[in-house]
Amino acid sequence: MIRRLTILCCFLTITMASLAAAQVPNLFITSDRCMACHNGLITPDGRDASIGIGWRSSMMANSARDPYWQAAIRREALVHPTASALIQNECGACHMPMHRFQANAEGKQGEVFVHLPLASDVTPQSLMAADGVSCTVCHQIGSERLGEEESFTAGFEMDTSTGEGERKVYGPYDVDQGRQRLMQSASRFVPAKGEHIQSSELCATCHTLITHALDDNGDVVGELPEQTPYLEWKHSAYAGEKSCQTCHMPEVEGAMQVSSVLGPFREQVSRHVFRGGNLLMPRILNAHRQELAVQAFPQELQATADQTIQNLTTSTASLEVTFAQVSDGVLEAELAITNLAGHKLPTAYPSRRVWVHFTVLDRDGNTLFESGRFNADGSIEGTDNDADAALFEPHYDQISRPDQVQIYEPILADPSGAVTTVLLSASSYAKDNRLLPKGFDKATAEEFVAVHGAAHDDADFVGSGDRIGYRVATGGAQGPLTVQAELWYQPIGYRWAHNLGDEQADEIERFIGYYEEMADSSAVVLVSTRVVAE
Repeated sequence: MIRRLTILCCFLTITMASLAAAQVPNLFITSDRCMACHNGLITPDGRDASIGIGWRSSMMANSARDPYWQAAIRREALVHPTASALIQNECGACHMPMHRFQANAEGKQGEVFVHLPLASDVTPQSLMAADGVSCTVCHQIGSERLGEEESFTAGFEMDTSTGEGERKVYGPYDVDQGRQRLMQSASRFVPAKGEHIQSSELCATCHTLITHALDDNGDVVGELPEQTPYLEWKHSAYAGEKSCQTCHMPEVEGAMQVSSVLGPFREQVSRHVFRGGNLLMPRILNAHRQELAVQAFPQELQATADQTIQNLTTSTASLEVTFAQVSDGVLEAELAITNLAGHKLPTAYPSRRVWVHFTVLDRDGNTLFESGRFNADGSIEGTDNDADAALFEPHYDQISRPDQVQIYEPILADPSGAVTTVLLSASSYAKDNRLLPKGFDKATAEEFVAVHGAAHDDADFVGSGDRIGYRVATGGAQGPLTVQAELWYQPIGYRWAHNLGDEQADEIERFIGYYEEMADSSAVVLVSTRVVAE
């Protein structure tokens, strides 16, 4: 009898799921359908501003192809095997959103590993999974609940009941009926004006991510604000000045077409380049195109890498030696670092770090002191966390030894207080001294964006940046002495790459190989300065 009931329950479950799937329309199309009309677009000064081409080489387009994400989610599932299905469904929400949202609408869980490697399958679900954060994801998100906590961690609202051919896609412009019918015929979607498409709150749905710490049984034992650039921006002076799109989707100057087929000329067209800070990944994607099923052309990915570095080195930070003097055989210097970004620097995924490389040279150019040298394997010389996964470098107000390095970074801790890079084992920050944006008041910051560790009580660590002192014994060296300072940035720190190797899987082994191959170019100097001290 029990066996019959079990079989009957399974049959009813399958039947109900099938009925649910039958009632849900196909919610998305892949980007190739949109590119047919939204490429071949030229700015007034003759430059290409094609929406599809700009997007195709971005991390949005390659969110599912990202080998670091694939390795990281595999590791999370291996560390927490009882929660593997939950992990795939949650992480797929922002990296494979079309597949995941369609599956959830049909009463099923989103899957990740069944679609890896991406080039091995061409089913409709796998094609949607591979297309990453695609056109008909962002442009179908409704305005409901945007900016509210319920919308975070991919909690966006989307119409799941309107049938194919009548579904709306939102843009910033009014569209006349003739062009509505044209787009409806070509894409099966109806364009509609929705000003929320240009709001920071839209971006916040995936770029405010709250994760939950799990124990060995898969039970929730805490939560972590894993990435919060929107909340950091909201607590800064930029919230009333600029949106996410202002910097990450810069507007074209002058009027241009947004469609190559009967497209009217529009003002303030946003470039779909999604300019970010991941200088390493476009180069990895380019170097391993076949393995990662990359669609963007080599020159497009190279341009994205170049533009990322240009933006990082011109618009991210400023650095000044405000004081440098030698007295009684001791050099004393002070650096002033200013964060020019609209959120913490670095922000988002906690693998990212910024640090100071500080060097003192004698009059012949010999090195008297050095703190923060970048090594060819991707590590920072003298850094506790790179040398030992259980340790981390504290925040400093003053540095006097070469093994002291000022690193602006988040350090995660599990419920026992142990340092970790496993996201779903982390429940707190042992350290978060990432540089604060202009107007950020650390005294009134809510817990999700709070400063943690010694920086909280550092009077020189404030909204817009930090001041740090250096005290160096010169050993009687003849002056004048040259003080050099550089601010470095690395999107994937040494420990965040190599800790993956605690677990064994193809995706993990592959990514560590990629990282080691490019480790010597995995970081960039954001800004540098030098002064002579007498």
